[in-house]
Amino acid sequence: MVLLQPKLNVRLSQKQVLTPGLVQMVSVLALNKLELRDMITAEMVENPVLEELEATVPLLDEVSRREEDRDRVSAAATTEEARTEPQGETKDPFDEVDFGQYFQEYLDPGYRSRQEWEDVEKPSFENFLSRPATLTDHLMWQLSSMRLKEEVAEAAELVIGNLNEEGYLTATEDELMGVVAPEQEATRSDANGKDEAASGLASSELEGIWGDERLAAGHDIATSSSHEKAEEISALQPEQASPKHHVNGEANSQPLPSSANNLVRMPAPKPNFTVEQLREAIQVVQQMDPVGVAARDMRECLLAQIHNHQQVEEDLNGEEGENRQLLSDCAAVIGNHLKTLQKKEFKEIAKALGRPMEAVLQAFDYIKRLDPRPGQRYNIVQARLIEPDVAIFKQGDEYMVLMNDEDLPQLRLNPAYKKLLHREAAEKDVRVYVKERYKSAIQLIKNIEQRKQTILKVCHAIIRRQRDFLDFGMDQLKPMMIKDVAEEIGVHPSTVSRAVANKYAHTPQGVFELRYFFSESVNGPEGEGMSLLILKRKVKKLIEDEDPSRPLTDEQITRILQSQGIQVTRRTVAKYREDMRIPSTHQRRVKD
Repeated sequence: MVLLQPKLNVRLSQKQVLTPGLVQMVSVLALNKLELRDMITAEMVENPVLEELEATVPLLDEVSRREEDRDRVSAAATTEEARTEPQGETKDPFDEVDFGQYFQEYLDPGYRSRQEWEDVEKPSFENFLSRPATLTDHLMWQLSSMRLKEEVAEAAELVIGNLNEEGYLTATEDELMGVVAPEQEATRSDANGKDEAASGLASSELEGIWGDERLAAGHDIATSSSHEKAEEISALQPEQASPKHHVNGEANSQPLPSSANNLVRMPAPKPNFTVEQLREAIQVVQQMDPVGVAARDMRECLLAQIHNHQQVEEDLNGEEGENRQLLSDCAAVIGNHLKTLQKKEFKEIAKALGRPMEAVLQAFDYIKRLDPRPGQRYNIVQARLIEPDVAIFKQGDEYMVLMNDEDLPQLRLNPAYKKLLHREAAEKDVRVYVKERYKSAIQLIKNIEQRKQTILKVCHAIIRRQRDFLDFGMDQLKPMMIKDVAEEIGVHPSTVSRAVANKYAHTPQGVFELRYFFSESVNGPEGEGMSLLILKRKVKKLIEDEDPSRPLTDEQITRILQSQGIQVTRRTVAKYREDMRIPSTHQRRVKD
């Protein structure tokens, strides 16, 4: 029988532990220029030992020396004036007041010359920039100008707060009322089998109507997805607390379960409005600008815009307007044949509506001018600022790499703090603090220099492997793997991956992300490797040159590429086509 008893064992093992300096080196390597500049600025604020070495900004020791000299000269001048100035004379304080300037500034004579106005330096009004208004701001401004009941106004604010970036209302009435928790609503929606076919079109299908430039974001706005509803409403109404754990503010005597979901939740606040008032508030928001906001799906959004155009047409031209029939056809197509319109089956639509082909084509052109995402005209995404970290330029027959260190603070160690390291200069706690700051500053300077050298090595390796791309253009891009470059410069592949992350290079062919030069290889002509980017460009070019009435299938594209010596499969072509957001053959076909 084996008895359990405690024992002491000595075990020798080796572990890789990341030191703080190594962690900082890894993080610094992954930063681009803008992020590195912010990081250096933050370190200079926290570490007093670091100073910026800049010609236009004097150093701290120079400033202190100048202040000492200035004080010495000022003290000498004061002593000399005290000796030479007569004791009996005193200055009249009223002589120091410029009454002419006072009366000119505060007692307006009525007219002032242009020169008198320009003498007063004031900030320009162009320096005061306002924050761009969002969709929520625009709708709340309209709501504030309406005279509504207090309950309806409160419900309208709740509706506006639950609109997504495209302007669609993704929360259900039960969620807005707080009756059903978002998680339960999502489960119930999935059980009921809600899908995109019940409400509208997916983003891949919308390309057949509006094209890639109108729908580049790739978000399914036609589907009131239950997952999106859960995300939008999750922060609004907490879930009803269980009475087993907390009733009327008093703790229950039963112990709480030991699970991860044993949090005590407060009861959901009861809204001050009814369901009818909520529906009235939704109608109020739907009547606001932009037209189509607060719609449940894309069909409802487009119909709202068509109905608005019909009302405008009736107000301007009466019942005999020339666009009345066109708008009626658009409403019929959107309401009943939107999916058929996406497939461009104009004959079927004309047959179902009993309208000629020309009328259906005119309705199609008019629908393309509608806005499927009305909220995006106010929720404008700011352009991301890109500043190249390196510049690759040709000098003679060789390519050179230059780091873009402009606007980066050049760091140095403040010699004034070095004096505090001596035993007699400061106390022990001060010496320990200054020593730690010195080590941190030296480590940061080393990491920044190592980052620079690593990026330069990677760029030189890219030049050796992608010289044809730099000379002749994008079609000469060669396949290149991160591990191959890592072996060439003698570092780990993760180091190369961090060195090229979020960093851009200015080349003779334009500005490219460093990761753009790395791509997998496929079997090209004559057994040579071909970059996947080049293969995607070839697939896109074949589709652009195809006959719209008889578009190429994935199998036909595969045969054309194989005839050129590129060994690919149909599944690979279909995958690349979907990655480039190109519709299928059936969706690209234009029927007469």
